[in-house]
Amino acid sequence: MPLDLDLSAIPIVDHHAHPLRRIPPAAPDEWLGFFTESSDPDLVLQHVPNTLFFQYAVQALADLLGVEASAAAILKGRDLLGQQGWAHLLIESAKIKTMLMDYGFRGKESYCHEEMKTLLPCRIEPILRLETLAQELILNQESIDQFIDAFVAQVENARTDGYVALKSIIAYRTGLDIREWPRDEVESAFIQVKDQARRDGKIRLASPPINDLLVLRALEIADRQEMPVQFHTGYGDSDVDLRLANPLNFRPWLQSGKFTRLPWVLLHMGYPYLRESAYLSSIYANIFVDLSLAIPFAVGEAQSMLVQLLGLAPTSKLLYASDGFSVPELFWLGAKVCRTALGRVLDQLVDDHILTAERAYASAEKILFRNSDALYNL
Repeated sequence: MPLDLDLSAIPIVDHHAHPLRRIPPAAPDEWLGFFTESSDPDLVLQHVPNTLFFQYAVQALADLLGVEASAAAILKGRDLLGQQGWAHLLIESAKIKTMLMDYGFRGKESYCHEEMKTLLPCRIEPILRLETLAQELILNQESIDQFIDAFVAQVENARTDGYVALKSIIAYRTGLDIREWPRDEVESAFIQVKDQARRDGKIRLASPPINDLLVLRALEIADRQEMPVQFHTGYGDSDVDLRLANPLNFRPWLQSGKFTRLPWVLLHMGYPYLRESAYLSSIYANIFVDLSLAIPFAVGEAQSMLVQLLGLAPTSKLLYASDGFSVPELFWLGAKVCRTALGRVLDQLVDDHILTAERAYASAEKILFRNSDALYNL
């Protein structure tokens, strides 16, 4: 059924995404891995082809290219266009005008910021990933004080260095139940982490005293500078414990009155904690809810998820993003799924006399680009 509310002309700000891989997946079996958060090879090969998201993606991408609805035909069409031509087609078709990029994911195999600006036909701005920064700094700092001072200096200068936001993946590492730790416990944790970094030449920072301390220092700086901080919440790969990724864990800090000036962005809707995220955004002025990852990956739920969020969250608090990574198909699919689902939900709200058509369209503009334009001073 055609939509009464046509959102196709509205441009998009994708306020949370990741850079593309230098070498795109060559074969259908490899391509499958980008349509799931699982790293289990048996699940990827046997079950991803049976997900609604993959089946939807194949049909939608085949229609865009005018080819047979198969992974092989899509990849052949992609290769005929070349990586840049394919990326241009997808970004322009999605009407994405601006993308904010977190370069802390799969960094070595992905393009850098300057390369991404050349590769994509839209504005690109960087996001500073806190845990990746800390992992780099700890290799070269011998004491806890040197380490903290170096981290604070980098975060203090983030805006000057061109970053438009900070990003934390503490949910993946130690969970969102962030607290203050006694100094002696922080020092003891640093010694253990530093010893491991010396032995291995690298570190995956997952020490509660260290991780919590760094996030709280970053929040202090962001609050003073009124700089947005994005937090991974909810849905992710098998590395995240969903029990520890509920955004309600932030409530003690939201109640504390300490961090009231910084925009606090809950990534991925907190899925499956959608209503919890909507509730927080309805209570605290500086809480915003991002729509990415669950849209488009949970494509069959897209409309119901938006209904749940819009039930309580102000339309001025919802931010479109794809969380697309490595392949540009995810940028396009995120935009396509969200536009369609949002149009259908808003259509129903108009039919139910909750919104006028004019206000519904204005709400779509807010969610798809105006809220991010304002939040990140774009």
